[in-house]
Amino acid sequence: MKHAGSCHCGAVVIQIEAPAEIELYECNCSMCSRTGFLHLIVSKKQFQLVKGMDNLTTYTFNTRVAQHYFCKNCGCKPFYVPRSNPDGFSINFRCLDKTGFTKIKTMSFNGQEWESQGHELAVLSK
Repeated sequence: MKHAGSCHCGAVVIQIEAPAEIELYECNCSMCSRTGFLHLIVSKKQFQLVKGMDNLTTYTFNTRVAQHYFCKNCGCKPFYVPRSNPDGFSINFRCLDKTGFTKIKTMSFNGQEWESQGHELAVLSK
């Protein structure tokens, strides 16, 4: 199924392919706990930036593998390239239209201990 999403102001619009039944990850790392990001990880082929490339700015830190994309206008982060899945995208479920999802399971992820836990997410963008 295709699902649409956007930043708060609508300048950045995305579309993803994902089933109606999904698993989300709530991470407690320093970034996710501050931004309230609720992860739905998809492969690159399941992701499309519909509009807004010129409205995005990127933030990186530590290893610089993760690419955090924010709307320059409203500051919202609807997606990013995660360190655990550099071949995919993590979508902020809170930025998606919830229509079409029938079952949503949310699991905790211990991002504060990323070095020993990150491998658990690596298969999600495959």
